[in-house]
Amino acid sequence: MTGGALRTRAAEPPNGKRNGNMSDHVKIIATLTARAGKIADLRTLLDGMIISSRAEPGNLRYDLWQDHDDPAHFVLDELYTDSDAVAAHRASAHFQKYLSVINTLAERTAVTLHPASVA
Repeated sequence: MTGGALRTRAAEPPNGKRNGNMSDHVKIIATLTARAGKIADLRTLLDGMIISSRAEPGNLRYDLWQDHDDPAHFVLDELYTDSDAVAAHRASAHFQKYLSVINTLAERTAVTLHPASVA
């Protein structure tokens, strides 16, 4: 991870279409590594996202994880009902606040996933 810019890679099925009998859920896994001396500030920012994000109508999960061996490393595990819910999350005031400061606190990468074989 370099430069603190968010790199997002949307995972699409090989045929470009999602299986009709699978849900439209969207999972986002974001990994963040705190910049030097910024672990506490990053943790405060991420903790502040939890309640608001979980309260969004299309949010099914919003969990924060911290690495046992490297406390500077965090993972956000998010699950939304559909792409519209993801768009609503990204347009929210709390996400916009997050965007305004995150690059000063951490390097980050996110992967956006659609169900391939989920029970």
